[in-house]
Amino acid sequence: MKKFTAVSDVDNLQEMIKKALRIKENPLSETEKGKGKTIGLVFLNSSLRTRLSSQIAAQNLGLNVLTLNAAQEAWNLEFADGAVMNGDTVEHIKDAIEVLNQYCDIIAVRCFAGMKNKEDDVNESILSQFEQHAKVPVISLESATRHPLQSFADCITITENWTEERKPKVVLTWAPHIKPIAQAVGNSFAEWIQEMDVDFVITNPVGYDLDKNFTGGVQVIHDQDEALKDADFVYVKNWSSFDDYAAMPEVKENWMLTNGKLQATNDAKVMHCLPVRRNVELSDEVMDGENSIIYQQAKNRIFSAQAVFSEILDGIVNN
Repeated sequence: MKKFTAVSDVDNLQEMIKKALRIKENPLSETEKGKGKTIGLVFLNSSLRTRLSSQIAAQNLGLNVLTLNAAQEAWNLEFADGAVMNGDTVEHIKDAIEVLNQYCDIIAVRCFAGMKNKEDDVNESILSQFEQHAKVPVISLESATRHPLQSFADCITITENWTEERKPKVVLTWAPHIKPIAQAVGNSFAEWIQEMDVDFVITNPVGYDLDKNFTGGVQVIHDQDEALKDADFVYVKNWSSFDDYAAMPEVKENWMLTNGKLQATNDAKVMHCLPVRRNVELSDEVMDGENSIIYQQAKNRIFSAQAVFSEILDGIVNN
């Protein structure tokens, strides 16, 4: 594996899931693999699970870990090509990445959508510069349009919780929020889960359809109660409008998931990437209930990251 920014970078998802589950059984099985190598974790945005799980995963592999909170600890970065830097920005992203090339064997970066310019976000204006200027493998710790390590952990979690021979029904449901949220998690989950042997449905209010470049021909149902019927897994996540970019069209129906709504499912397991706005996106009764596998998802973030880092290290050695 030469980079990791989307499911298309994974040659065989089922084999990667098996690898992650083997790592989960014995996280310290490859402690010498990263010896003498350094991974730089660059955070342009806030993080809890991504930061900690990536650090643990890297340490389990023997990697030296450099963590940079770029938005707080580094010089103000300039991202525009040809910029005349006579304002607040002090260092161009090209120069920062070239320095990272000198210090790191792997660069992992987290850069959220700006939620202001649709074209910039869709074209991954920040992540694309890391891919363009990095001379070492680049890993996305979440970008404007995708959150691949989260989606990989989601696939691992579903695999762990499904033992029947039939295909499970997986529903991605929109949830309310108090502010506009990027589509990255929803996009990414839709992209990854289509590589799994499941029946997949998306449900969201009118005006909140995700980018079809990620959802493809997946059925979108605008009636949540209808979509939840016979579901085996329900993934809860908010996102803002894609068509009316970053807007929050009015929603009159109650879309918060409750135990009452779960009655229509096949005793579905409930998932969420966290952080979650309790009693806005998800009721306490669901969040803390027996159907919740949310914390299992969070733990699996370690093993999704470790499996990817391990594959990247294999690529470095083979080169």
